[in-house]
Amino acid sequence: MLSLFRTLSPGRKRLFWVSVIVLGGVVAWALIQASQNDRAGQQAVVDARVEPTETANAKPALTVTAILPQVAEWPRVLETSGTVVAWQEAVISTEASNLILTEVRVNVGDRVKQGQVLARIANDTVQAEWSEAQASVAEAEAMLSEARANGDRARQYQQTGFLSAQMINQYLTAEKTAIARLSAARARMQSAQLRLAQTVVRAPDDGVISARTATPGSLAQPGLELFRLIRGGRLEWRAEVSADDLGKLQPGRLAVLTTPEGARVQGRVRMVAPTVDPQTLNGLVYVDLPASETGNRLRAGMFARGEFELGRARAVSLPQSAVVLRDGFSYVFRIGDVARNGQAQVSQVKVAIGQRRGDQIEIRGGLEPGSRVVASGAGFLADGDSVRVLEAPVAPSQ
Repeated sequence: MLSLFRTLSPGRKRLFWVSVIVLGGVVAWALIQASQNDRAGQQAVVDARVEPTETANAKPALTVTAILPQVAEWPRVLETSGTVVAWQEAVISTEASNLILTEVRVNVGDRVKQGQVLARIANDTVQAEWSEAQASVAEAEAMLSEARANGDRARQYQQTGFLSAQMINQYLTAEKTAIARLSAARARMQSAQLRLAQTVVRAPDDGVISARTATPGSLAQPGLELFRLIRGGRLEWRAEVSADDLGKLQPGRLAVLTTPEGARVQGRVRMVAPTVDPQTLNGLVYVDLPASETGNRLRAGMFARGEFELGRARAVSLPQSAVVLRDGFSYVFRIGDVARNGQAQVSQVKVAIGQRRGDQIEIRGGLEPGSRVVASGAGFLADGDSVRVLEAPVAPSQ
């Protein structure tokens, strides 16, 4: 075959190669078409087999519980925040000067009674002054007794002429002088007695010691702070309220504080400030707090949130589980009419929410009265999903 091919002329060789190439192309085209037809047949068989399977494995509709919004009387509250401070804080000091503090009997947090001894100051020098003043009073009383006797005799002999007018005048003047000296001596004794009393520091009122700077061995000075006392143990909450809401509050209105630990404490409005801060446009509301909470759950300087009860009004509410937060907005899923197959379509509805009370959230707008919504599991739904509906039991009105 090869020897025969070699005997061919160049023209015939070219014709031979062209024929081979054309024949090869035809064979390749035929093979490709046969392969494509075979694949199309196989895909048709697969589609015929898969379609029923996919239909059988379609995602089932989620079963949800339908609930109706509740309508009940809710308290209307004004939420705010503020600082807990002492109702009145007394600064306790002494007027004793340059005397050593010898004893301190109380510490921060101690409850004290009016007149209770808090500290003592060295009184040796003052005690000596008081004893000297007592002696001076006794001397002045003795001198007055003698001068008074002479004065009585002078008045007795004034009409008889037994004593000269000059002598009588001397006796009467000496009596008056003795009276003045006794008064001065008694004043000095009272002053010494007062200084002696100042060496004992006493509580001016019932209350709680909130600060202490007194230290045994230190030098007492007039006006130097030794203790601070929360009078009566009373605290108050100074709530910051906007100027628009100040008119809603009056003395005697109930307030409820929430401490950082979550405890709730009740108080009463004592006074509403007559002025408003021009920078913040807020005014202060003074709320009396129970003295029993001082040092227990409430402490001066504590920041606390609270609310004022403004009355009651009808409110529409849903459980928290029915409200979904998405993209910073609140939504509920309203359930449409149930079809013959027992399924219903849900629609996502944007709502405006108000205050919270327990596990209920107030719905202030966006939902028509009587609309059925998904009670729980709404976070797994999307707008337009089909669901199977179960009716929730009717809850009693609050």
